[in-house]
Amino acid sequence: MKMNFAGRELDMSRCHVMGVLNVTPDSFSDGGKFNRPDAALVRARQMVADGASFIDIGGESTRPGATPVSVQEELDRVCPVVEAVARELDAVISIDTSAPEVMAETARLGAGLINDVRALQREGAPEVVARAGIPVCIMHIQGEPDTMQDRPEYRNVRREVSAFLTERMRVAELAGVRPENILLDPGFGFGKSLEHNLQLLASLEQMHILGHPLLVGVSRKSMLGHITGREVNERLPASLAAATISAMKGASIIRVHDVRETVDAVRVVAAVKEAG
Repeated sequence: MKMNFAGRELDMSRCHVMGVLNVTPDSFSDGGKFNRPDAALVRARQMVADGASFIDIGGESTRPGATPVSVQEELDRVCPVVEAVARELDAVISIDTSAPEVMAETARLGAGLINDVRALQREGAPEVVARAGIPVCIMHIQGEPDTMQDRPEYRNVRREVSAFLTERMRVAELAGVRPENILLDPGFGFGKSLEHNLQLLASLEQMHILGHPLLVGVSRKSMLGHITGREVNERLPASLAAATISAMKGASIIRVHDVRETVDAVRVVAAVKEAG
């Protein structure tokens, strides 16, 4: 299956790596490192050289307990970086945003994917994505980032996540988003306990029944810290293990901080699958 990301066509039957580029002062792993356009471009350039197919640019932290920012502040953070990356690098620009205004402006500047952790729930978001005509990733979340980890509860996490995603796909399609432009993300760490996250990862292949490519983001997340006892910047081995499991279970995009190492892991998975 091929998808067109603002003129860049990618085969989604193979696994791609998405590099995280947070242009924020407070993201959980790398907040403040790349919130200047020049530093962000250097980082994006390195990630593309390391094998990233996507650069995911975010101007608002969505870590647990994060404080929302104004639309104008988000625009001021991401737009110069989008322009610079679009001008210089051959990679799909993904925009990690829930704000319709940011979606519209960054699509105009060259973004090829909208990555919305709130699943197009803000007013006008589905219509903006439909007009932009570019793919969108719809992610499951329970609650909002500032409260999502308070006491997440499910009777059956996989079924409830699937039902939520199915409903949000329906809303997007009714607004005019083409089905072939939809990706799905189960939302590891977004309103889920460690047990919920592990259950989702263990059954990830079952989500292919929804009929859309899957994006998985587990890099350096707290679920890996709970398992290993490691601090954020010591979670590379655990992140690679989770990425490898995700790729083996058919994820089309792995969203990560450590691109070079993950690209190697994904290549090994691809070689094993081809041999089998």
